[in-house]
Amino acid sequence: MKIGSTLLSGGLANLGVLTQDSEVTFGVNGYLKYHLFGHEFELTTTHISLLIIMVTLLIFALVANRAIKKADPDKVPGPFLNMIEYMVETIDNLTKTNMGEKHGYKFANYIGTLFIFVLFSNISGLFGLRPPTADYGVTLGLAMITFFLIHYNGFKYQKSKHVTNLFKPILLSPINIIGEIATPISMSLRLFGNVLSGTVMMGLIYGLLPKIILLFWPGVLHAYFDVFSGAIQTYVFCMLTMVFISQQFEE
Repeated sequence: MKIGSTLLSGGLANLGVLTQDSEVTFGVNGYLKYHLFGHEFELTTTHISLLIIMVTLLIFALVANRAIKKADPDKVPGPFLNMIEYMVETIDNLTKTNMGEKHGYKFANYIGTLFIFVLFSNISGLFGLRPPTADYGVTLGLAMITFFLIHYNGFKYQKSKHVTNLFKPILLSPINIIGEIATPISMSLRLFGNVLSGTVMMGLIYGLLPKIILLFWPGVLHAYFDVFSGAIQTYVFCMLTMVFISQQFEE
């Protein structure tokens, strides 16, 4: 098949255009090239999607903050305030359940921010954007933040035991060290692979199927790849973050 031969020739590795003839794209396009410190950089659809998501979340936060400050405690809150209160209570209960009452509320802000950002990134394909989490640079950065928090809390609560425990028993110390290094890699690859697979599938569908079918059928696939799978991967990533961090507490 022509498509198969084009894939083998390197179109898939490019991740920008699968085949020029069939017009199958993965949404990785460059718009602006610039040089900095002797290196060439390019503004891609991932950067644009990240900017749009960040601006959207910032506007939402400002509107929510303004609505909370203007709320009358003697009146019944409106739908918007009820939604905000529900979101806050859900995140608080989630962190308290998985990290304990003593430490859960300390991480509620971070877990809430992480959950909302990853969720919006995963479902951004519904709005014609390329999901930023389909770029490994984004998921690796998120996983590295979690990796830093894991070891920061390990040294904070376990002191020197955080290092010495890696050598107990001594014969398994290489496996323990490899396991610690593999944590951010496995977390980032899990999120990246699941989101990218959905992006690839939708790119193939939009590029290869007749246009008349695209009027109704892709909506079902968007509901699965963007909404269902995106929400599941968001929950898994946040759950792993809470579990790995909570393992470092002294209790």
